Amino acid sequence: MTREVLIAPSILSADFARIGEEVRAVDEAGADWIHLDVMDGHFVPNITFGPDIVKAIRKYSAKCFDAHLMISPVDPFIEAFAKAGADRITVHAEGTVHLDRTLQAIRALGVKAGVSLNPATSEQEIAYVLDYVDLVLVMTVNPGFGGQKFIPAQVEKIRRISKMIGGRDIHIQVDGGITPETAPLVIEAGASCLVAGSAVFGRPPYAEAITAIRAALPR
Repeated sequence: MTREVLIAPSILSADFARIGEEVRAVDEAGADWIHLDVMDGHFVPNITFGPDIVKAIRKYSAKCFDAHLMISPVDPFIEAFAKAGADRITVHAEGTVHLDRTLQAIRALGVKAGVSLNPATSEQEIAYVLDYVDLVLVMTVNPGFGGQKFIPAQVEKIRRISKMIGGRDIHIQVDGGITPETAPLVIEAGASCLVAGSAVFGRPPYAEAITAIRAALPR
């Protein structure tokens, strides 16, 4: 299935002293989605923010709020993020005991469900839940911090996941080390949504940074 490529700037790399204005700025600069990296200091070695921040910044953009929950346990917090304004909630296959149940719980709240895989996790871990997801997020760095170097071995994983998905209406999202140089690699492998943190927020003006990523994509 051929898709328009979506750009989802991650506010993990934004200026948190003016986070609302940063969200509005990337919205106006041409972002398709706003990516929310939620970390708990347990599942990943960093702490970011919770549902109260999501609720506070919701008024700054009408774009899709794409919440990536890098937390464990995750199930007790799903409803809070949905009520705070997340349009999509992605959980890690490694972060929940009963992945099928977790994904169905997300969908029952009326939001889109996604599943994420760490670099060392095989795509076979999600083979039996693809009918419950709207998005598969492939981590191309080890989660926890922004600005890390892209892991090239993940390109073949993206290609294999694309074949697994077949004709299903599922986005393949890629997060980690996305730049104008790496973006074409993952798009050619089958990705349709790019999470970009420092490649957008670290290279103002934001409209030019987003345009540079789009311009590098295969035609």
